[in-house]
Amino acid sequence: MKKVFLSAVFVLSVFSHMATAQKQKQASPEVKVTIDLNNVKNDKVMVTVTPSGFNSNDVVFHIPKTVPGTYSADNYGKLIDDLKAFDKNGKELETSKTDENSWKISNSKSLAKVTYWVNDTFDSESGKGFGKEDIFSPAGTNILEGKNFMVNNHGFIGYFDNKTEIKYDVKVLHPAGLFGATSLIDADKSDTVDEFVVNRYFDLTDNPIMYSKPDYKTFTVDGMEILFSVYSPTGVHSAEELLPDLEKTMRAQKAFMGSINANKRYTVLLYLSDMNKNDAKGFGALEHHTSTTVVFPEAMPKDALGEQLKDVVSHEFFHTITPLSIHSKEIQFFDYNNPKMSEHLWMYEGVTEYFANLFQINQGLIDADEFYQRMVGKINNASSMNDTMSFTEMSANVLVEPYKDQYLNVYEKGALIGMCIDIIIREKSNGERGILDLMKKLSKEYGVDKPFNDNELFAKITQLTYPEVGEFLNTYVAGKTPIPYDVYFAKMGVTKTKVQIPGNPFLKDQSTPYITVNPKTKEIVIIPGGELSDFMKGLGLKGGDTILAINDKAYNLDNIYEMIMESQNWKADDPISVKIRRDGAEQTLTGKVKLSFTEEEGYKFTDTSKEKLNNAWLKG
Repeated sequence: MKKVFLSAVFVLSVFSHMATAQKQKQASPEVKVTIDLNNVKNDKVMVTVTPSGFNSNDVVFHIPKTVPGTYSADNYGKLIDDLKAFDKNGKELETSKTDENSWKISNSKSLAKVTYWVNDTFDSESGKGFGKEDIFSPAGTNILEGKNFMVNNHGFIGYFDNKTEIKYDVKVLHPAGLFGATSLIDADKSDTVDEFVVNRYFDLTDNPIMYSKPDYKTFTVDGMEILFSVYSPTGVHSAEELLPDLEKTMRAQKAFMGSINANKRYTVLLYLSDMNKNDAKGFGALEHHTSTTVVFPEAMPKDALGEQLKDVVSHEFFHTITPLSIHSKEIQFFDYNNPKMSEHLWMYEGVTEYFANLFQINQGLIDADEFYQRMVGKINNASSMNDTMSFTEMSANVLVEPYKDQYLNVYEKGALIGMCIDIIIREKSNGERGILDLMKKLSKEYGVDKPFNDNELFAKITQLTYPEVGEFLNTYVAGKTPIPYDVYFAKMGVTKTKVQIPGNPFLKDQSTPYITVNPKTKEIVIIPGGELSDFMKGLGLKGGDTILAINDKAYNLDNIYEMIMESQNWKADDPISVKIRRDGAEQTLTGKVKLSFTEEEGYKFTDTSKEKLNNAWLKG
């Protein structure tokens, strides 16, 4: 999972405010399920579950409390209304709710079916206290009659006690004009019924489906077919438009990963939220073995959306290594209603996040200085967290306080842990191997269907690498000692220094703009009487000027976000023209870009004696 807090989106909102178990293949018995998307009532849909027989007098039916990859108690049972149980003659059986997510059904030997109505989550998200009260949008559900259904199956389909390791046969009844994008194989070729058969309940929760008007593209990378499906409420974005960014990223990832990923199918489901209505507000993505769900605001311009897709989808795609191929028994035999968490979030989320950055320098998508600065950002973010808390202890207890509040550190210190292990292996092997080699070995040792014991992983990693890696894990991951990052950077010839960071021409910082918007005309105005950026001073702009166009491209409130994002790519001394209105008259100012720079702490490669090691680390 990756949660994204879009600072630039928040800037946009400022302007808007100014303006306005091990796999068991069994042939039978089966649990049969029908989801009816044709008959939506009060923004709810009906689900019917038909189980195989029971030997006990009572049985408990559950909707998940927690699902893999979310690390939070979301209680999907709160989405369920009017649950009823019936025998084969249609007589209603007695049911009683035992907790927020569970129902006890009496006389279960005669149970023929269970029916209930499902609410969705997208139109009830508050956007306040996100991560504590709201279900993370990519793990949530949407019911928008005739237009879009985000079917994260854990929000629609429940399970009976002791019946998670048997086949599920799911039929989805849907409007003919909607296409169900998923990595599951549809066994029914009609336009209005999809049928999916899986070997166990986990395979359902692991395969989301998004129904919407067909807007998808497919491409193949090294034998893997990738399906990219987009839902854009107003049609401002399309799969065709966004495909080049996604395809470039995934081809680079496959080149970086090599043989470690053997998937034959992979699906990216992109849901774009209409921020003007009750809609999804939790931006980011949730990983699965053969797919990922992504949620972003539709208001993002194409270039910015492409950049976010690159970072977020790459993170989720690397999850196909861990925890999807390398994981503990807590994940393999996941308990949806009484979850036991693994100690190794440093690997599941941290190494994944590290790979999502490392592959970009490895494949030439960013340069070394950008990579170092990304790591500096993670060091700074990690320093604001509890740096003396055992990471394994935090991971195992991440659902409860005080550990829960430290969860976001899995993306910060977790990635830095991965970096340090990579550096140790590179140094000890004279650059021949790194952490990707370790993950390949662990994948061969375990794999999708063979989990490890939590308390045995460090010993296995040490066996596959070096004693120094084991010492690092015990001291800095299981232990409470803060990591001396300078020591590890120095092994690769990288030392701490001051670096120049360019500022944005239109923002003093993320909460202080140099510009505002005229609420009546939507025009962009330099704040009268306010401070000017070096860019504005250099070009002769003044407070009160209305910015009409830059380099012949018109801008106003509708694409102000795009203007800000594009300005971040400007280079000093680039030629530029700005069309403005001043005192009622239009004019065009021309000149060269002048940028403001701030001096911040960073890292640079300085020790040329380590050049071979450094190249092996970043480019090997």
